[in-house]
This record gives sequence, structure tokens and C-alpha cells, in this order.
Amino acid sequence: MKKSGIINAQLAKCIAGLGHNELFMISDAGMPIPKGVELIDLALCGGVPTFEQVLDAVLEETVVEYYYLAEEILEKNERLHQYIRTTLAQVPSEYIPHLTLKENTKTIKFAIRTGEFTPYPNIILRAGVSFPV
Repeated sequence: MKKSGIINAQLAKCIAGLGHNELFMISDAGMPIPKGVELIDLALCGGVPTFEQVLDAVLEETVVEYYYLAEEILEKNERLHQYIRTTLAQVPSEYIPHLTLKENTKTIKFAIRTGEFTPYPNIILRAGVSFPV
């Protein structure tokens, strides 16, 4: 049995399989994920697990070099926006319209669904490397 970190077998496998520049998503409970994109559905019920809990666990095991947020988060979910900005303070980012973010889910390797029920808590992350390039 794995001793620490992410113990969800599907999620651990997906993270271990990430290559440099590959995209993946952490989403709320309602984000539509395109057919063909692997979905790790962690949602249990409304609010469980939270977006923050999942992001924190993923960042313990993943190098992230860039991320995308829906520009709507700026007005509709300031609390979560500040959490993301603080947590990923050293990582460059870009704001795009929510509809564009949804369209971009067609290019992600996998998606992690949380139980989050707040507006626009969806993030596309780009994997980095743990050595200098």
C-alpha cells in the first residue's frame, strides 16, 4: 500500500504519466468533460472534496509551469481566485473566456472532477519538469 500522497490509484497513475507540456484539468462538479478524455471523478457530494483540497494534493506531486483560468472567476469567485493566485504565486497564468476554457478541454490528457459547487473553479494546468531545461 502506498504510504503517503495521493492514494487514488487512477489519479496517481495519471499524474505519474504526465509529460512536459501536457495539459490536465481540475474541475467543479458540473464541468462537461469531452468523450475520450480520461475522467478521475473524485466528487462524493456537494463540496466534497473541495477544489482546494484537490489542488493542494495534486501540487504536492506535480510540477506545474503554467495554468489557465476562466476570466469570469475574477468577478464570480474572488475567494477561490485569491486562493489559486496565492497557491500558484510563482507560476505564470492566463485568463480566457469560460467558453474557450471549455473548448480547450478537448486538448487535455485527463480531468479531475471535484465536489466543488462554487462558480468557475476550473483550472487547466500545464505540466513542467523537475529538472532545469
